[in-house]
Amino acid sequence: MNKRTVSILMMFALLLLIAVPAFAKTKEQKQAEARKNAQTTLASLYKVQPSAKAAIKAAAGYAAFSNFGMKILLAGGGKGQGIAFDNASKNVTYMKMVEVQAGLGMGIKKFRTIFVFETKDALDHFVNSGWEFGGQATAAAKSEKKGGSYQGAVQVMPGVWMYQLTDKGLALELTGKGTKYYKNDLN
Repeated sequence: MNKRTVSILMMFALLLLIAVPAFAKTKEQKQAEARKNAQTTLASLYKVQPSAKAAIKAAAGYAAFSNFGMKILLAGGGKGQGIAFDNASKNVTYMKMVEVQAGLGMGIKKFRTIFVFETKDALDHFVNSGWEFGGQATAAAKSEKKGGSYQGAVQVMPGVWMYQLTDKGLALELTGKGTKYYKNDLN
């Protein structure tokens, strides 16, 4: 097989990964799965970064996503699902994530992303407007406004902190290249 044929087959596999939804599950089963994945994500975060539990409890809300991505030669992408949770109203909003990457590489990655929203406005904007993220940061940070520790998180915009977990624990380099978050049709 030549390189062009391999590239075409790999791109087809990537498109299937992103485009094929799970048909057999009911809406309620999909909602339960999203809530369970979010709780698993939070439990994993609290295990590697115990101070995150207090930060999330004190926040206006959070969003937790489980994601799967693939990069083959010059292109890559991924998808994920999650929930956004309003701590005051206890309202759950089901959401999706899609990611597109360009650049040379090969690999598959599973990761979990948690956003912590210090303000109701930041949470509402994320939930109601969707969100496009295209950046990368490396650092642990501390909130100046509230004095609460967001160790292991990176501030991605005012009042919004992001943790990213891999199979190896808390990611030191947090990325969200070409990523879009938006409401799921499960709401």
